[in-house]
Amino acid sequence: MKRSWTTLSQLTNGVYAPQDFERAAYRLVTEQVLYSADRRSKNAYHLVESWFDDFVSALEPLGIRLERNAHYRYVVALPSHGEGVAVTLDETLLVLVLRQRYDAAMRMGQVEEHGDAVVELPDLQEAYPALTGRQMPEVGLLRALLRTLRRWSVCRIEDCEADDAQPFRVLVRPAIVEIVGAQWLQRLDQHNRDEDESVEEETSDVPA
Repeated sequence: MKRSWTTLSQLTNGVYAPQDFERAAYRLVTEQVLYSADRRSKNAYHLVESWFDDFVSALEPLGIRLERNAHYRYVVALPSHGEGVAVTLDETLLVLVLRQRYDAAMRMGQVEEHGDAVVELPDLQEAYPALTGRQMPEVGLLRALLRTLRRWSVCRIEDCEADDAQPFRVLVRPAIVEIVGAQWLQRLDQHNRDEDESVEEETSDVPA
């Protein structure tokens, strides 16, 4: 680590305590992304942004690298290694579909001021089977999957008004570009291999 939290606190003339730096680092690791536009993470974002090199040095020994997007003003923590929490096939498929919808919104210039892309539920219902070849999860399961993805800071649910035809829409967050990369395709490939092996095992158990 370049400088201790205590040293950095002293450099702020007491505006920030060492615990403020500790909490910001912890939130960055647990939440994965700090967005300046989010009220809850605004202060932590500015602290990390102001002392970025020190946070990079502090998290590097943990195998975590930091990237920042100056345009949409967020900082993202990415593990240097592929290992992590197990991700289900449903989660993998949904996050890949959301990444594709985000890329499409970017190409058409349909992202909001802070980089969010709005995906309407009918659009998602059309894109999901077209991209995956599978039926989209029903609304209850879809909400549950989106709540999981929200914890990865790649999307959030926005409930619609009572007179709206759809119950909610999805806001895809800009850090999905950094978070959902090649490793997700590898996870999908692994899921496909696991399914193939499962089919082979079931076939081998069938009597001739």
